[in-house]
Amino acid sequence: MNEIIKVDDLSFAYQGKLILKDIGFVVERDDFLGIIGPNGAGKSTLVKLLLKILTPSKGKIEILGEDIRSFSQWSKVGYVSQKANSFNGDFPATVEEIVGASLSAKTGVFKRKTKDHKNRVYEALEKVGMQDYGKKLIGKLSGGQQQRVFIAKVLVTDPDIMLLDEPTVGIDMKSEEAVYCLLAQLNEELGITIIMVTHDIAAITMHANKLICLSENGMRVHDVNNPITDETLSEVYGYNVRLHSHSCLNCKHNKKKEGAPC
Repeated sequence: MNEIIKVDDLSFAYQGKLILKDIGFVVERDDFLGIIGPNGAGKSTLVKLLLKILTPSKGKIEILGEDIRSFSQWSKVGYVSQKANSFNGDFPATVEEIVGASLSAKTGVFKRKTKDHKNRVYEALEKVGMQDYGKKLIGKLSGGQQQRVFIAKVLVTDPDIMLLDEPTVGIDMKSEEAVYCLLAQLNEELGITIIMVTHDIAAITMHANKLICLSENGMRVHDVNNPITDETLSEVYGYNVRLHSHSCLNCKHNKKKEGAPC
């Protein structure tokens, strides 16, 4: 099954205000999909609809070939929120405990933690380069390190799909670049389908293979193998947008894609 998510004729209104209208698209297995658009365009709303946090006003969503209304395989769908690292810095939990909480949710909080449980936690931490931080308090880590831990918290359940809502907000540029590289690696090496809301158009164009552009005028799907122009972006955002160049120094995406705008 190549179609991992299918959205058809989707609309959503909140308190009488139409946020999304007649949205339709397909996410195929192994896609790295970026969702861009101005504030208020409905990017986070779309993610919440895909997570069944919100209910559509009309339309249909299918996940892994099943109608979302009856979908039950939520362990296959991971979510990293925009505010994953916005918590009390004195929170007395270790990295190991934060990541292990996802497994406890499946096996039961009061069940005895097995060796397999611990191995899975550290396998997930290794995938994000945080295996040496298991005993560290989560609040003592940098924003970029914390976000890696929350990605590991998703990975520990072996998801097919990972949704992220602006995961690089509030972290420095170097850490932001590292998160993009990590997600690209998880997509390419582990085959995890990535759906990411972001404001960094240049970076997502470098790493994703498909873009959804949301605006008050509707939605466009864009294949990043073809150039996306300043004119297109300006039309989507409603004001002049000039896309800056992006070079990624930490992964194989270290050169601007041929035909990508600058």
